[in-house]
Amino acid sequence: MVKTLLKSVRQYKRVSIETPLFVTMEVILECTIPLIMSKLIDDMTGTSMAPILKYGALLLVLATLSLLFGVLSARAAATAGCGLAKNLRRDLYFKTQDFAFADIDKFSSSSLVTRMTTDVSNVQNAYQMLIRMAVRAPLMTVFSVIMSMSINVRMSFIFLALLPVLAAALFGIFFYVHPIFKRIFKKYDALNNSVQENVGGIRVVKSFVREGYEKEKFENAAEEVRKDFTMAEKILALNNPVMTFCIYVSMLLVSFFGAKLIIGTGGSELSTGELSSLISYGVQILTSMMMLSMVFVMCSMAQESGDRIAEVLNHESVLRSPENGATDVKDGSVEFDHVSFRYSGKNKKFALTDIDLKIPSGSTIGIIGGTGSAKTSLIQLIPRLYDVTVGAVKVGGRDVREYDLQALRDAVAVVLQKNVLFSGTIKENLRWGNKNATDEELIHACRLAQADEFVTQFPDGYDTYIEQGGTNVSGGQKQRLCIARAILKKPKILILDDSTSAVDTKTDALIRQAFKHELPDTTKIIIAQRVSSVQDADRILVMDGGRIVESGTHEELLALNGIYREVNDSQTKSKEA
Repeated sequence: MVKTLLKSVRQYKRVSIETPLFVTMEVILECTIPLIMSKLIDDMTGTSMAPILKYGALLLVLATLSLLFGVLSARAAATAGCGLAKNLRRDLYFKTQDFAFADIDKFSSSSLVTRMTTDVSNVQNAYQMLIRMAVRAPLMTVFSVIMSMSINVRMSFIFLALLPVLAAALFGIFFYVHPIFKRIFKKYDALNNSVQENVGGIRVVKSFVREGYEKEKFENAAEEVRKDFTMAEKILALNNPVMTFCIYVSMLLVSFFGAKLIIGTGGSELSTGELSSLISYGVQILTSMMMLSMVFVMCSMAQESGDRIAEVLNHESVLRSPENGATDVKDGSVEFDHVSFRYSGKNKKFALTDIDLKIPSGSTIGIIGGTGSAKTSLIQLIPRLYDVTVGAVKVGGRDVREYDLQALRDAVAVVLQKNVLFSGTIKENLRWGNKNATDEELIHACRLAQADEFVTQFPDGYDTYIEQGGTNVSGGQKQRLCIARAILKKPKILILDDSTSAVDTKTDALIRQAFKHELPDTTKIIIAQRVSSVQDADRILVMDGGRIVESGTHEELLALNGIYREVNDSQTKSKEA
C-alpha cells in the first residue's frame, strides 16, 4: 500500500525530502537551548550582566534559527501533502476513466467518490504529519534523552521508565481503533450512495412524495457513521489523559529527586541550572510523545484510507487494449459467433445464450423484446463495454478484442435511452461527437436528428447553456441532441438503444428517414419498444430470455404469428382504441 501511494509523490519528492532535513535542524537547535539556559542560570553571579548578554545573544540566535527552520519545514510539509493529494486524485480519476463497466460495478460509483475525497484527505493529513511530526517526535525524544543523560544519568532514567508506558498505551489504542475506522469507511460509502441516489432521482422522489422516507434513510446512515466515529473518538480521547498523567508524574519525580540532589550534595552532583534543563528536556520528551500519539491517531484513520486508494490504483481493468492493437476498422459489419455472456463469474445464469448473428455493413437492424430480454446486453458487446464469456464478437471482420479500444469505440456510436448531456452550451455538448466540427456540421447533424427546430427557438440558439444532466430541456429534446452528437461522430456503426422513446412517432419516422438517406454506409442498430420504429429495417430480431427467438423482415415476422405478431397487434389495437 505504502509503495503504491508513494508513486504519486513524483514532482514533490524534493520538498518531501527537505521537510525532515529542516525538522532535524529545528530539533537540534531546540535541544541546544535548554543546555545554554542551564549555563546562564549557573553563571549568574552577583549583578554582572555579562552572562545575560553573552548567553542571551546566543539564545536569541538559536531561537531565531529554530523558528526559521520550523517555518520552512511547515511550508515544505504543506506543499508535499497538498501535492500528494493532487496527484492521488488525478491518478484515481484517470484510473477510473480506464475502468470497464464491470470494474465500476465492483467498486460502485459512490465508493469511488469517497476514495477521491475523504480517503485522499486522510492520506494527505497523515503524509504531512509523517514527514514532519513523525520525524520531529522521535528525534526530539532521542536528542533530549541524550542531553539529559549528559547532565545526569540517574535522573534521565525517570524519562526512560515512562517511555514504555506511553508506547504501550499508543499501540493499544491504535490496534483497537483501526478495525472501527475500517468499518466507518464502508458506512461512508453507503452514506454517499444514499445521497447520490436521492439527488439523481430527486424528480421521482418528489413525484411519489417520498421525501420523508429518503430523509429517514439518510438519517439512519448518518447515525451509523456518527456512532462508530463517536466510539473511535472516545477511545482516542484516552490518549490525552495518559500523556498528561505521564508528564506531571515525570515533572514531580524530577523536581523531587532533583531538589534532593541539589540540597544533599550541595550542588556538586546537580546544579540548579541543570535541574532546570532536565525539566525542560522532560517536557520536550513527553511533548514529543504526545505529538507521536497524534501521528498514530491520524495514521490509524489513514491506513484504511490508503488501503482503499491502493486497491483502486492496483486494480487491473478487466478490459484492456491489446499490445499493438488494430486501429483500422474496415467497415461496419458485425458478427456474433455463438456468443454467450454473463456479467460476472458469480452469476450462474447467462444474460445472453448462443447468439449467432451476422449484420452486413450499411444495413439497418431492428431489435425488439420485453424488459429483461438482454437487448442492451447484446449491443454493449459491440463497442466492448463488456467482454463475451463464450464465443466472439467481430466488427469489420476482426474480433473486437484485437482492436485498440479507442479505435474500436471511435467507430461505434451508442445513443442510450437515458443518455447524458453535460453542463455547458449546446455546441459544447454536440462537439463531444467531433471536437473539430464546424457550426455548419453541427446544424446539419441537428437537422438530421430533428433537433434544429427547437434549438433555434431558444433565445441563445446553439449557445444555450445546458444545466448539469440536461435538466433545462425535455426528455425528447435531450434524446435528439444525443442523436445529433452521435451523428457528428460519423461512426461506422450507430446504435440507438430505445433512444427515440421520448419523441412522437412522426419525429421518430423523420429521424429514421434521415438516417436512410444521409447515412447509407453506416450500420444502424435500432432497439425499440414500438414496432413502428423498426418495421422498415432490413432485418428485425425478436429477443426473449437472452436468445434471438425470431428473425426476419416485418412481413416475414407477421407471417410467423409469434411474439412479433402479438406485439404488433397489441400496439395496433391500442392505436385504434
